[in-house]
Amino acid sequence: MAQGANPAAGEVGSSKNPSQVGVTPGTVAAAVPAAAAGTTTADPAAIAAGDALFKGNCAQCHAVNEVVVGPALAGITKRRPMSWIIPWIKNSSKMVAAGDDYAVKIYNQYQKQQMPSFQLSDAEITSIVAYVTSQEGAKPVIAVADGGGAAVAGGGATAESADASSMNILLIVLVVVLIVLVVTLVIIANIMKDVLRGRKDLDGRDVEQMEQRFDFARIYKSTALRAIVGVVFVLAVLYESVQGAMGVGLSQGYQPTQPIAFSHKLHAGENQINCAYCHTSVYKSKSANIPSPNICMNCHSQIKTESPEIKKIYRAIERKQPIQWVRVHNLPDLAYFNHSQHTQVGGIECQTCHGPIQNMEVVYQYSPLTMGWCINCHRETPLNTKGNGYYDNLVKLHDTKNGAVPFTVSSNGGTECSKCHY
Repeated sequence: MAQGANPAAGEVGSSKNPSQVGVTPGTVAAAVPAAAAGTTTADPAAIAAGDALFKGNCAQCHAVNEVVVGPALAGITKRRPMSWIIPWIKNSSKMVAAGDDYAVKIYNQYQKQQMPSFQLSDAEITSIVAYVTSQEGAKPVIAVADGGGAAVAGGGATAESADASSMNILLIVLVVVLIVLVVTLVIIANIMKDVLRGRKDLDGRDVEQMEQRFDFARIYKSTALRAIVGVVFVLAVLYESVQGAMGVGLSQGYQPTQPIAFSHKLHAGENQINCAYCHTSVYKSKSANIPSPNICMNCHSQIKTESPEIKKIYRAIERKQPIQWVRVHNLPDLAYFNHSQHTQVGGIECQTCHGPIQNMEVVYQYSPLTMGWCINCHRETPLNTKGNGYYDNLVKLHDTKNGAVPFTVSSNGGTECSKCHY
């Protein structure tokens, strides 16, 4: 269960505090019932909490019914009592150092890879074990990582693409219909002329009108036509110039080739590795940081070691040279953006800005990342003020002035220039 740690060292384990890595901070601890240490429970709430903790912290290296990096966890409560499992998950190194027979056996069996110690409450560990017990014998299921609120962003992109395709089809149909109508009218006009030519009761004026031809030369030389064409041309040039200027510095859709073929679809999607496992500072810092090769080696010292792409990581470590990743998302220096403000405090999912990252084989810039795009988000995103006394007076004042209008980021000054430019 160790996240990138001891595939080995643990029958059940995790390498990070949930607040650091596993799940969105604060979402699991409250859901774990106060189970008695040393006992497991079939309580659905405990199993659900254990499910979240397991998938966020353990699924990178462990599965319930099959060996991944570490051993399969099915039957763990039959092999070891909870009085052994809890201290093992909290500090496996201490148990190995103390000479516990079973701990030493597991440690040696899995090539002496050390599972880092971490802080989890007894109730949280009990809920993980309850989840493992509930899944024993079940077939493995490969699921797409939860996008939370960002799944909406991915779905929106699909909907927009479908709408654009429908509009293109409609335009093509309309053009075809217009062409058919024009051809039909020309045919009808020619037939009518042939019919009229056979009539003897037409006077000279009728014959002249019937035989008149469309004078393209006269229309082409017309001053009015030339003026209209000139105005349209100038407007088109101005429009394209403005659109081009608006696109300067924008990189939406940018999808560079990386030095190592890393698939977010495989890692974040199929294997459900939490973003914060690799981007360790996403909840704590301004930047989400680029993972070091050591993080890759937590798993790939055991998994797919013969892969040509993994060997590139080995070479980088051996030569003590950093991997030259190509940056995809890049804001200008004049704009300040802090990841922790949005993820930890705001509860914003990664996919809200980065799109359906769990479906990307090669990462590309999903959002335009323009000032207008950010401002619209600040205007439309309501603040979660419940349980936070800081906002009480602000919310009361806002409700008094604006009634049922939501208290958004912009209501709290989120569109002031100095928030992002100072």
